[in-house]
Amino acid sequence: MILKNRIIYISILTLLACCPVGASMLENLTPVDPASVPMQNNIDEILIPKKAKLTQNDIHNHYAIAMQRFMQCNVKSAYMDFKILIQTIVPNDYAYLKMADEMAEIGFFRLSLDALEKTSDKDIAFVQGEDIKKFYFPKNMLSAEDEIYLAEIYSNIMYNAQVKEATSELIKNTDLLQKSDYANYLVALGSLKGGDLNTAEIYVNNAIKTNPQNLNYEKLKIEIILQGNKPKNALKLLSELKANKLYTKAYINKINTLEQYTLYKTAKNDTLRKYHLGYYYYYQGELTKAARTLQSAISSKKNINRDVYALLAQVYFDQKEYEKAENFADKSLKLGGKNSQALMVMGKIKYHNKEYKEALRYFKDAESKTETLPSAWVAMTYSAMGENKKAKEINTKILKEHSDCALVYYNVALQDSNREYEYLKKAVSINIGFIDAWVGLTRNALNKGKLNDARKYLAIVKYIDENDFRYYYYQGLLCKAKGQTQDAKYYFNKSLLINPENELVKKELGI
Repeated sequence: MILKNRIIYISILTLLACCPVGASMLENLTPVDPASVPMQNNIDEILIPKKAKLTQNDIHNHYAIAMQRFMQCNVKSAYMDFKILIQTIVPNDYAYLKMADEMAEIGFFRLSLDALEKTSDKDIAFVQGEDIKKFYFPKNMLSAEDEIYLAEIYSNIMYNAQVKEATSELIKNTDLLQKSDYANYLVALGSLKGGDLNTAEIYVNNAIKTNPQNLNYEKLKIEIILQGNKPKNALKLLSELKANKLYTKAYINKINTLEQYTLYKTAKNDTLRKYHLGYYYYYQGELTKAARTLQSAISSKKNINRDVYALLAQVYFDQKEYEKAENFADKSLKLGGKNSQALMVMGKIKYHNKEYKEALRYFKDAESKTETLPSAWVAMTYSAMGENKKAKEINTKILKEHSDCALVYYNVALQDSNREYEYLKKAVSINIGFIDAWVGLTRNALNKGKLNDARKYLAIVKYIDENDFRYYYYQGLLCKAKGQTQDAKYYFNKSLLINPENELVKKELGI
């Protein structure tokens, strides 16, 4: 785990979505090779092409070149390339937030701020931006020169087999270590990578002492302890780390991932280790790897199998393989004890099949096992059954305790037309990848005749899942509103091809 090598392909795909394809995108296009841009005395005075609008291929090339240069420790060129990319992609808050996260992770804090400042909807960007800063940012911003220097150290530690050399060099830079908590973090990271746990612990403690708000430093300390002789000592620190409030799904998952890795390292037997490793992959979003690992964890031990089957059910449900999900949830429940996760999956499957009474029974059974507040799924089920008053009461109760539940905000938005827009934005601010809420924002904008906003939100829907039939349906409605009847028909037909049961599309096509 510790800090894995980046998967460039995934990052590129994320940024490929930053521009919708269209003839207007090619206007005034001037591809720029960052190596050809003259270096300024101040790294922030980079010359940016004023009229360039990057197409998909350009974005692919720019990001790939930048990341390759960064990994090869050509950090100044990588910095310029990323800065150009942020300045020249077609404006899109989703893309800017992704870039802000990526830049903070590799130590380009100024570029992270640049990306955050480019966002247009501060209601959506604020929560994500605060979590990025809380997780990664140093106590005080570095000078541009120090930031580039430390980025070179990070690159050599992570990608260039220069761990000991880079770490030794940084240890000698006492002036920088005295003023920068991030520099101390990098010495700790390099020492851990080089196997020097004592030095790693000294410097990570220095970083934490200077900047106790930085959660990435706490995370590294736990990873250091896990590599030592007493990994169980990490459990207390993990508990303290989890007490810090994060609001966005992506950053909550970072902590969940660390928790499962910690449990993996401290597990008593091989079966438990595989179970927690499977959970680790699940929170990483690597569902295929999670399923494969969990399959290998199945044993003759009834209690373990109950949990393994339940998690497998959740993995397959997330992959939309509902038959497999139901099969494993049923296997878990047949082993007794009524695993709450298996009950929740069964409830979701029944909800998906519109068997709402059965769904409600499973959801309530799950809650009785965990003694928690009613879930958003219970409220959704009541709403689907037409019992809106009960649904509203449950949603209100949840929000009094949990202001970080995107699904509840989404549910409330659907019930309160006067505040739909507000609550949908709260939902995506917490979970930037919540496609249902982006679809809701598209619908809301279309209903209000705000076609430019609808186009903006709809582009994000496509970025998240270009195979979602709703993207093509609402693209059809957008074209229809603009009087582009042939284009509208094309999109309606494409939506129907993906989902032949879509009655709204059939109505538009007169079927």
